[in-house]
Amino acid sequence: MLTYAVVSSALELGFIYALVAMALFLSFRILNIADMTTGGAFVLGCAVSATAAAAGHPFLALPLAMLAGAAAGFITAALQTRFGVPSILAGIITDTGLYTINLTVMGSANVNLLKTTTVFTTVQDLLGKDSPYKLLVAAVISIAVCALLILFLGTRLGLSIRATGDNPDMVRASSINTAFTITVGLCVANAMTALSGAVLAQYQKSADINLGTGMIIIGLASLIIGETIFGHRSLWLRAVSALAGSIIYRFIIAIALRMNLPAEFLKLISAIIVALAISMPAMQKSIRFRRQRHAAAAAQAKEGN
Repeated sequence: MLTYAVVSSALELGFIYALVAMALFLSFRILNIADMTTGGAFVLGCAVSATAAAAGHPFLALPLAMLAGAAAGFITAALQTRFGVPSILAGIITDTGLYTINLTVMGSANVNLLKTTTVFTTVQDLLGKDSPYKLLVAAVISIAVCALLILFLGTRLGLSIRATGDNPDMVRASSINTAFTITVGLCVANAMTALSGAVLAQYQKSADINLGTGMIIIGLASLIIGETIFGHRSLWLRAVSALAGSIIYRFIIAIALRMNLPAEFLKLISAIIVALAISMPAMQKSIRFRRQRHAAAAAQAKEGN
């Protein structure tokens, strides 16, 4: 059985990591770009947030982290659009460079915020220690970002970004600068990723240089789980499914932990979840085909009799 503490923790982490899933929804699904900057941008958000919070600015830390993440996305976009570097390699190059930058920002491999005022402790002082203040902060931030993302993709610029992912040649023929739309899309996506890292750093009161390891798998698992369950219908449903998928993913991890699986197995579980979720449409198609073939064979046998 999952206790209240386990459920609460799964919901809190689900909302925090949902920002990464929504970022990948924008870059991977909307722009059709495999952005490998995710891990480095996540740690960059952690580093900036922890450093700013330690300096006494926990609320300012969040927009600062987003600006830093947007800068990382801008570098990846510039490598891709201005210098002709393939999108995957551009992300890998930026992610590699961010390791040194993140260490420089933090000043060490990890930063401790145990005695530091954070966004969460501030809300705790307002609502009381017994209130679900952590869940409230995480939910408000993620839901607000999800709503803003949906509104943004409905604007003229957002529609141009969506068109760029669907058919870049047609967009160029319409005199739309695809380099600009790709740049804006990657900046927004990495800003959301950095915000996720910023919130997590203050949530767990620490930042570590290795927090971004496997972040792409976590985000993809959340995104694909949501899409598998809720489908690919309207834009707002797809965005919300990324958020919901993140929460479902955290519950799967919580159940795995309750089964006393070793911590090192979690990455394998994540990889299996992604593989199953990606292959699910093909498996469903295969099952439907076999059913139709069986039905056709049964109908022919019946006619023969």
